[in-house]
Amino acid sequence: MPRHRVPANTENQTPPITRIEGLDYGVLDELTGYALRRAQNALYVDFDRATAQWQISPQRFAALVLIDRNPGLAQTKLSEAMGINRSGAMRLVDWLELRKFAVRAEDPVDARRWGIALTPHGARVLAEVTAAVCAHDDALVEKMGANGAQLKPLLEQLAVVATENATGHTSGRERK
Repeated sequence: MPRHRVPANTENQTPPITRIEGLDYGVLDELTGYALRRAQNALYVDFDRATAQWQISPQRFAALVLIDRNPGLAQTKLSEAMGINRSGAMRLVDWLELRKFAVRAEDPVDARRWGIALTPHGARVLAEVTAAVCAHDDALVEKMGANGAQLKPLLEQLAVVATENATGHTSGRERK
């Protein structure tokens, strides 16, 4: 039986990684990765608050957007684009199908291949969720003041650099 995610409830919700007074964090205070992890946890909690009525996680939202923008998307391509295992993509698409947000359909050119597409219901829900997510994102950027506009390009650059370090391949892009 599939596990269903309970909508966000701020009273019972696990808080983001918060600083605990009097605790010595040692080298963690100096690590970019730890700061990113704390920020990511906080963002997920806030994202859950913004999307609670639809029970859409950041991963589910990303899948809906990718499927919407790429009708007939193969599940394997979805897993690659999201950086998840194929089995994880299968469970994700199962969840979307169960809620009638998406359907799997046989590829008209290659009967061995199945593609994923949004249903009309899924497209309507995605439009609503997208509005909520964009408002959530805009509010966070605005609260950061002048630094807000700089954050996304810096994170994109960090993703490229970290990927290059992890894979040993360079993207060929110039760094500033």
